[in-house]
Amino acid sequence: MVRESAPLTVAEVKAHPEYPHVDWSLKPTKKAEVTVARSRGGPFNLAYEIHGHGPHKILWIMGLGGWMRAWQRQTKDFGHLQADKYSCLIFDNRGIGASDKPLLRYTTSEMAKDVVELLEHVGWTEERSVHVCGISMGGMIAQELGLLTPNRISSLNLISTAPRIVRTLPYLENLRNRINLMIPKSLDVQIDNLKHDCYSDAWLSQPDESEHTVSPFPTNGDRICAGEVDKRTTPGALTRTGFLCQLAAAGFHHKNAEQLKHFGDAVGRERILVVHGKQDRMIGFVHGEMLLRELGGEEGGVTKSFHEGLGHVMPIEMRKEFRELIEKRIEKCTGPGKA
Repeated sequence: MVRESAPLTVAEVKAHPEYPHVDWSLKPTKKAEVTVARSRGGPFNLAYEIHGHGPHKILWIMGLGGWMRAWQRQTKDFGHLQADKYSCLIFDNRGIGASDKPLLRYTTSEMAKDVVELLEHVGWTEERSVHVCGISMGGMIAQELGLLTPNRISSLNLISTAPRIVRTLPYLENLRNRINLMIPKSLDVQIDNLKHDCYSDAWLSQPDESEHTVSPFPTNGDRICAGEVDKRTTPGALTRTGFLCQLAAAGFHHKNAEQLKHFGDAVGRERILVVHGKQDRMIGFVHGEMLLRELGGEEGGVTKSFHEGLGHVMPIEMRKEFRELIEKRIEKCTGPGKA
C-alpha cells in the first residue's frame, strides 16, 4: 500500500520515536583505525570495523558522501546473522565519517591504494580470498583495486557505477544537485534532492520495511531521511572539504575500453558482476551498459544484474534480492577449483 500523505519533514523525523535507533547497535568483532598514505600525501587515518568471523571475507566500499554505517543492512545480514560464515570489512573512505579528511587531490586510484593498505593491515592478502562489493564511487575504487591486486579478488561486484562519466545533461543536473548539498539551504531541500537522485519514487513512498526498535517510520523515504539527518548532524562526519575532494575523485574517474579489457583479463570475467538500476538518476543506466559491454559482456563471462524500476541503491531498495545475489556470487566464485 502506497502512503499518500507528504513525507515527514526533518523536524518530524527527528521527533519520531525511532529516530534515536536509526543506526542499529551492531557490535563489531573489531573496531580500529589504520594509518595509510605515508608516502602519498599523508599520513592520515582510516576508520574501519570487522563484523563476523567466518571464512568468506567481504569488503564493502561505500560511494560519494556515504559512511560505513550505510552498509548496516549488509553488515547485519552477512556479518551478524551469518557471522560464522562471513567476515565483513567496512570502513570510511578518506574524506568522510570517522576517517581523516585531508585537503588534497583525491583520485579513485589513490583511494584504492588506501584500501590495499587497509587489507594488508587486517591480513586479508591471500590469493582469491576477498569478495569486493563497491557501490557508485566505491565501484570506481573497486575497479582500481582490481587493477592493483587482481589475484587477491575472489569476486568483484560493481554496483551502480561507471568506468567513466558520460557527460549527459541528466548527470550534470544531478552533479549540480550533489554540489548544492554543500551550499547553505534548508536540510529538507537537501535531503529531498538526495532521495530523488538515489532512490525510485515507488520505493520511497512504500511503508518502512526495515527493522525497528520502537515503531517503524511511515515510509522508506522517511527512514532514508533519518539516516541522512543523523550523518549530517554528527559532528565532523560530513564536511565540505571531504565531500568536494571525493566528488573530484568520482568525477575524474576514467577507464577506457582497453583498460577495462586488461582489467577483465586480470581479475577474470567470470568473477565480475555488474549491477545497475534502469531508474538510476545519479549514475544513469547507460553507464552500467557501457561497463558491461567494455568488460566483455555476458558472452565474455561477466554476470549482469539489471533491474527495471530500480534507483541507485540496490542494497537498500532490494535488500533481500541483493543478499541472495551476493551469496550466489560468493558460492560460485569460491567453489571447488575457484579459490
